Amino acid sequence: MASHNPHRVYISTTARSNQYLLAEFKPDAAFYQQFSSHEACYQQLAQQLFALLPQYDLRNVQLIANDKLPVVRFHQEAYTLQTEKQILFFYNPKYHEGQGIFSQPDYQARKIRVVFLATGEELRSQAAAFHSKVVQCLQAWQQQLPGTPALKLRDHQQLSYDLFAKTKGHKESYGYKLRGLYPRYKARHCALPDEHSELTYVTVTLPLTRQLKQQWLAAGAIDFSPLYQQLQQRFVEACAGKKLDRLAIVANGLTPVVRSSKWDQIEQNRELQKISFNPDCTESQLLTFWQTDKLVESAHFIIVADKDDNTEFGYGRFMNQVEDALRSFARQLEIPAERQDLIVRFYQHISYILPAA
Repeated sequence: MASHNPHRVYISTTARSNQYLLAEFKPDAAFYQQFSSHEACYQQLAQQLFALLPQYDLRNVQLIANDKLPVVRFHQEAYTLQTEKQILFFYNPKYHEGQGIFSQPDYQARKIRVVFLATGEELRSQAAAFHSKVVQCLQAWQQQLPGTPALKLRDHQQLSYDLFAKTKGHKESYGYKLRGLYPRYKARHCALPDEHSELTYVTVTLPLTRQLKQQWLAAGAIDFSPLYQQLQQRFVEACAGKKLDRLAIVANGLTPVVRSSKWDQIEQNRELQKISFNPDCTESQLLTFWQTDKLVESAHFIIVADKDDNTEFGYGRFMNQVEDALRSFARQLEIPAERQDLIVRFYQHISYILPAA
């Protein structure tokens, strides 16, 4: 069906949408001196922010003052899980609301972050309106902050679905154009600054099953490079000839975080592997992160769009190429589509500075 319109990608109606905006700034010593303690600082900032939310109909907002990275996922139950480096927010936008403060006793945050989680239905069609409300709220909050600091603002949107949904009997699909955020917001009268950074990419997480391990690893092996080399070779081959040449493989046990090289560089900590891409660069890029002596439970495969993939119609053609590549990859690995999920996550990010009020 998708072949009749190459600018639309047909995705199962079981797909899930998420959107959140992340605002952050770095408080300096002078900022903290305006409060009796950093704990009092976080409480006052949160009170000021939360008092503004009803005016802008923002229903799920969290203030983070412990320097942990927020990760957002769809879930039928609402709960929050903290690790050393991350805060994972699980929620269903249709039902779940809330507000909270995340801080640690005797810890002064290097960054203060605010996460605005989208709520309601039809998140993609309402994304521009949600973005506008968040910006208005932040501008009002800025006026109350000491020194009215500039804020870095990131809009994260995600569409996730099982590549094998149709094989499992979910026949109904919807045709997406997947327009870029900047033209989509402009068409809905949500003004974004000319100076911004936009990044679009796809991730797939592949469990390293017993079948994959037995296929390429000898019994009792302590050198796992044959497995990783085979996965890398087949992934690159599946993407070849489809104009998909900004790739990454993360199989070192860390969670990949994909960012624009305009803001962030490649680095890692005990939980996160930060990967930086320049979507305006014309050169191909292959980044690999795995260790010969470390066998992990799953591998992450990443395909990043370049500026030419964002046509006047959107990213539909790009996603058709991505799906073709991933299906070829899955066939090479003999993944049983009836029994195993292969979750595709299509991400759109846009970042810019909200200047000092």
